[in-house]
Amino acid sequence: PRIVGKPISIGGDPYVVIGIIGPAFDVSDFGPAPDVWLAFQLNPQTTDQGHYFQAAGRLKSGVTLQQAQARLKLSAAAYNRKFPNALQRDTFFSAEPLRDALVANVRPTLWLLLGAVSFVLLIACANVANLLLARATTRKREIAVRAAIGAGRGRIIRQLLTESVMLSFAGGALGLLLGTIGIRALLAVNTAGLPRVGENGAVVTVDWRVLAFTIALSIATGILFGLIPALHASRADLSTTLKEGAGRSGSGFRQNKTRAVLVVLEVALALVLLIGSALLVRTAVALRTVDPGFDASNVLTMRMAMSAPKYLKSEGVDQAIRVGTERLRALPGVVAASAACCVPLEGGYGLPFRVVGRPLQEGPFHGNGGWLTVSPGYFEVFRIPVKRGRAFTDRDTATSPAVVVINEAMAKQFWPKGDPLSDRLVIGRGIMREFADEPERQVIGVVANVRDGGLNNDPQPTMYIPQAQVPDPVNALNVQITPMAWIVRTRTDPYASSVAIQETLRQATGLPVSEVRTLDEVMTRSMSRQQFNMWLMTVFGIVALVLAAIGIYGLMAYSVEQRTQEIGIRLALGAKVTEVKRMVVMQGMRLALVGVAVGTAAAFGLARAIASFLFGVQSWDPAVFVGAPAVLTLVALLAAWVPARRASQVSPIEALRYE
Repeated sequence: PRIVGKPISIGGDPYVVIGIIGPAFDVSDFGPAPDVWLAFQLNPQTTDQGHYFQAAGRLKSGVTLQQAQARLKLSAAAYNRKFPNALQRDTFFSAEPLRDALVANVRPTLWLLLGAVSFVLLIACANVANLLLARATTRKREIAVRAAIGAGRGRIIRQLLTESVMLSFAGGALGLLLGTIGIRALLAVNTAGLPRVGENGAVVTVDWRVLAFTIALSIATGILFGLIPALHASRADLSTTLKEGAGRSGSGFRQNKTRAVLVVLEVALALVLLIGSALLVRTAVALRTVDPGFDASNVLTMRMAMSAPKYLKSEGVDQAIRVGTERLRALPGVVAASAACCVPLEGGYGLPFRVVGRPLQEGPFHGNGGWLTVSPGYFEVFRIPVKRGRAFTDRDTATSPAVVVINEAMAKQFWPKGDPLSDRLVIGRGIMREFADEPERQVIGVVANVRDGGLNNDPQPTMYIPQAQVPDPVNALNVQITPMAWIVRTRTDPYASSVAIQETLRQATGLPVSEVRTLDEVMTRSMSRQQFNMWLMTVFGIVALVLAAIGIYGLMAYSVEQRTQEIGIRLALGAKVTEVKRMVVMQGMRLALVGVAVGTAAAFGLARAIASFLFGVQSWDPAVFVGAPAVLTLVALLAAWVPARRASQVSPIEALRYE
């Protein structure tokens, strides 16, 4: 509580705490949110050209982004003159708005969300417009009387628009309340890596912008979808309307074209959302059933920053890993332990390579592949099977022959008919100065593929290097960039042994660990975007289905009410009850089937648009494009059958007296 001004130890060095940053300052969009901030000390005399550096700045007043870009190009030119080999050809410094950097990876998700929301809003508005049309029809005589005693058409339209806007505004207020609760619940379950939401959506609040947008949208929809009923009602012929009796002679399909078109629109939009949600559900199921190439159960992962001077050499890191893994393996409940630069599904490095003795076709390398440094026991922890050769052992040290293990994807691509175990590789030499001393490495094993780049991506060629044999300059760069990952497999729930594991590593290395998670959590996070999209589209699809059913039911119920006298006369003249039911059901189903046809055609366009979100399912999946229309048709049939059943129960005597 009173830490400001007091010293703490970080990495063995003393620091004084000078301030505490509030929780509203959230930088998690650019990586794991730090708990501790240190002043970044730049050495102007350094010749290190290491990368992985991000800078942010605020433009001065009156300076445009284009002016900043031009200044950066001049800076890049000066930099190239001083360091001719630092940048690739035709490469320069540039800047982009922070907003673009934040939403670059989630822009498709945001567009998908906007589209789904718009569709549901349109369906709801079509429903409201239908209700207002029906209400205006029942008020024809009232409006005619108003017009007869002097009310102009503009005055009548303004009155009806005022009513629709008030209705829309009330709905907007209720929607704002429900939306605030709903979005909080949704983001508490899954933030899907969306920018500027904070931990569990804590940063998402209802500010003046959200309030203003809701008010503006409520007014706009009230005017837009209240205008059609208002124009329709204000156009009535006074003489004809005032002469009409109170009896309801009927209002058939042909007399309800506007309402019918709105129902067709609802059904079509609902089907598009249903098909989209079904495709995303199929994707989520496929991701859950895909083989990641490793066993995630009972695996605990954690990170350790090893940036102290003694860890700049590979020997120091290797010694710490050996001591740490030996003590971890001695713990009760621990099955296997290891360390690596990277954890599956969380990214890694990539480097080009040459096969020693093989002629080059184009360029200085034969290909590119993932590059991971691991310690003995890595494949055992993740239960990655060795297909050929062997895995690393404690005998693969800095003084033993240099070795490398590759995955099946790399063996298949670069040795389609040969044996990789008979070849040696040179990795990274010539691309980075840190790899100037990289030795020729004998391929000693081929392991099964791991979906390292994501469960929805095919396995890529990958090379595994023993940590003990990493060149010192490469190791020095690695420990400054990425904290070492410890991975431990336990017999039971990993969190049950978490405290003992963390304390053991602290005693073995003198360093704390962070980002303690299970591999199951890592997998869940890797699928969070797909799960988020699935849940959103599913919710919107169900809402759209319900709204479309309400629209069909409302139109049919109103039609039955308007045609009560007609139905009574039909029954009095001998029409069968089943015929009356069939007449009403067919009237509703004609609208539904037209909407299904239009929606199916539109859904093919949507499927192509969301193809990048899909995995394990074709964008034109037959099961989806048959099942979703079938479900919507059944729901429409039920929505039409209820008014049809009511119509069949009309008493002819009561109907003839009906007003």
